[in-house]
Amino acid sequence: MRFATLLDTVLLALAASLCWGTADFSAGLKARTVALGTVLALAQGVGLLLSVPLVVLSGRDFPAAGPALASLGAGVAVLVGLGCFYRALAAGTMSVVAPVAATGVAIPVLAGLLGGNHLAAVQVLGMLAAVLGVVLCSRHPSAAGTAAGARAHRDSIGLAVGAAVAFGCYFLLAHIGTRGGVAWLLALANITGVLGVVVVCAVLRSPLRAPTARGDLAVLVLAGLLEFAATGLYGLANRHGQLSVVAVAGSLYPVATVLLARAILGERLVRLQALGVSLALVGVALIAA
Repeated sequence: MRFATLLDTVLLALAASLCWGTADFSAGLKARTVALGTVLALAQGVGLLLSVPLVVLSGRDFPAAGPALASLGAGVAVLVGLGCFYRALAAGTMSVVAPVAATGVAIPVLAGLLGGNHLAAVQVLGMLAAVLGVVLCSRHPSAAGTAAGARAHRDSIGLAVGAAVAFGCYFLLAHIGTRGGVAWLLALANITGVLGVVVVCAVLRSPLRAPTARGDLAVLVLAGLLEFAATGLYGLANRHGQLSVVAVAGSLYPVATVLLARAILGERLVRLQALGVSLALVGVALIAA
């Protein structure tokens, strides 16, 4: 790969990471004051509105049954993942939650192993680092907090692990869904996401309401736009560069979330947690290598 192409690939993937990390911080922050259903509905709705024109412009026929079903399933996975993730970000320490959720990148790697692929030594090392990082992240400075705070911290870690599993399943299903075209994947996944939010809110009898506080709607729409932009940038990076290079740069999105949480919310971590965050981030990068 020529240096100029490599540089373009890395910059596109890093831009995707920046968009993802900023969107996660923004949506997670607003999830503390806005109903989770509303946050998810806006995120999925923005994606759906933007993906429909892409389908029309692509000119591709409706995909075959396999890719179509995979795309619909990907929508369910990302809805569950974002639901757990935003709830964890709202209830816990963002600097801890984001790296834990990113460890879901290990699931496609393990699936490939079951399919006959072989793990490189660096990937095994990355998985060990990620697991150890999650364990250290789950440590709560109970001496400096209350029992309720420790419980909330454990719950946020549990939700982050659930988000990691859901995100990993999304990567697997999206890989199949792209055989029918990226535009159709985005459209079908967002259709499932929007319908899923409506069904869940109806079952729980939790009506969707527009945000009332000034600026909330704008921030959540911006988060949806950033999520969509990140997906597009990541797709362009994959199209022009090697997957190994793109995956490493694209998997660093928690860095933006951690830095924003530190700069805006003033989050501080105890030493073991800081070590856990570092190990989780390094593990994610090694797994994707």
